[in-house]
Amino acid sequence: MNRHACHPEIVARLKRASGHLIKVIAMVEAEAACENVAQQLQAVTNALVAAKRHYVTEHIESCLDIQEGTAVHEIVSHVQALKSMTKYL
Repeated sequence: MNRHACHPEIVARLKRASGHLIKVIAMVEAEAACENVAQQLQAVTNALVAAKRHYVTEHIESCLDIQEGTAVHEIVSHVQALKSMTKYL
């Protein structure tokens, strides 16, 4: 896997989401109010979606670099890779 400048930020986001999820699990085990648990689950979900979006966008911006003079077969390969990644957005 390629190491990108955004990886440390992505890892930090995922660790925060993981910690938050652990707290939500504790809320469920403690039988916290359903609406509070649902709200916190939504927050965890939003954090994961944001991390995923940032990761995929960074990949597209940094790995799918097409310069003037790029061979057609390379462009086709880049477009296929872009299609493959966009399904995760």
